[in-house]
Amino acid sequence: MSNPPPVSDQPSESELPADKQPETAATPPNQTATGLKQSIMGWCFKPMPVMTLATEAKKIGYTALEGVGAEHYPAIKELGLDISLVGSHGFQTGPLDPANHPAVERSLRKGIDLAVQYGSPSVITFTGMRTPGITEEAAFRNCVACWKRVTPYAEQHGIQIVLEHLNSVDDSHPMKGHPGYWGDDIHRCVDLIRAVDSPAMKLLFDIYHVQIMHGDVTRHIRRYHEFAGHYHTAGNPGRGELDFNQEINYPPIIRAIRETGYTGYLAQEFIPTNPDPIASLRQAFTLCNV
Repeated sequence: MSNPPPVSDQPSESELPADKQPETAATPPNQTATGLKQSIMGWCFKPMPVMTLATEAKKIGYTALEGVGAEHYPAIKELGLDISLVGSHGFQTGPLDPANHPAVERSLRKGIDLAVQYGSPSVITFTGMRTPGITEEAAFRNCVACWKRVTPYAEQHGIQIVLEHLNSVDDSHPMKGHPGYWGDDIHRCVDLIRAVDSPAMKLLFDIYHVQIMHGDVTRHIRRYHEFAGHYHTAGNPGRGELDFNQEINYPPIIRAIRETGYTGYLAQEFIPTNPDPIASLRQAFTLCNV
């Protein structure tokens, strides 16, 4: 006959006071201390109306939206949510090609003005696509030269320009991967930011894209945290929900981000597969609220 298990002299969880109870996945959001403000990337949830998304987001505990048209900004602010990131030029038409510089600069300045108007901290930028006839060295110089002409304006207004690293591998969907995108190497993106040498130039660390291109996400977070101005999420493979059917384990990644001292926005940018996308947003919020 086996010996009975030893009796612990420690109190069971049910005997602990409420403020000592361990956190679980079922813990209500308002009972979990977190240093990250969670946002939602609106394009992923079309055709849901923007204000329906905003209303549901607020109920869950999200504090902001991004990736929606500026015409919605006043109503979103009136609802009590923030604009976490303002758009600019697209990822295909970037400063890699000097022919794009006038349009890129106008777009970034317009984005900075909108960010100031609506209290957003950041405006997004991209390198653009590889272009025949433009060498790696020229592409680097072109990007830096363009951004250097805009960052003084961003500094003057207290806004950061965040460069998004994208994967160039997944060709299954136009928004799951971007074959031909030049800024597909996070080390190159950080080198570009270093070369611009402005406190207003930061990295948009997209966890999904970094996982595809490099893996070792936590190590890259710790290595480049001083450059990070914004974070995006999504499950991989497939850019689906942040659930247990994908390979990225988000809670320890979120803890690693918090350990760096980052207190900015983390935006959910997954494409929902659940017929109830609000349930997916609720699940993602809880998973990242650690």
